[in-house]
Amino acid sequence: CTGNGICKCRVCECFPNFTGSACDCSLDTTPCMASNGQICNGRGTCECGTCNCTDPKFQGPTCEMCQTCLGVCAEHKDCVQCRAFEKGEKKDTCSQECMHFNMTLVESRDKLPQPGQPDPLSHCKEKDVDDCWFYFTYSVNSNGEANVHVVE
Repeated sequence: CTGNGICKCRVCECFPNFTGSACDCSLDTTPCMASNGQICNGRGTCECGTCNCTDPKFQGPTCEMCQTCLGVCAEHKDCVQCRAFEKGEKKDTCSQECMHFNMTLVESRDKLPQPGQPDPLSHCKEKDVDDCWFYFTYSVNSNGEANVHVVE
């Protein structure tokens, strides 16, 4: 009974806070507690002391990791800048470091993809090396492909 219960007549009788045929499922939700005090960050269910994330954008032991959320703009700014405008810190290493996304140039900000599409979407406004603002969106589709739209 995995040390969490007593075997009686070939059936495990589980100690409190354990369940399952071999008492191998903890009912303790402490390991599922996210830093905001919610079980699985409110984006999953706690099963046997482990989060099962129901929102596909969120992963990790407490469903708090989101690849397409915070920091996406800053993270991809240099690559977008070199691919779209051939300038910035990665200008010389662009073809080696910055080919991990599909890029589309659009004429104006209103031509950028808008929220409400099925893929997680980040709208970005960053400063380039000349201290000018440039705008882009970053999204990841269900195949894991990153798509960037940049205002020319």
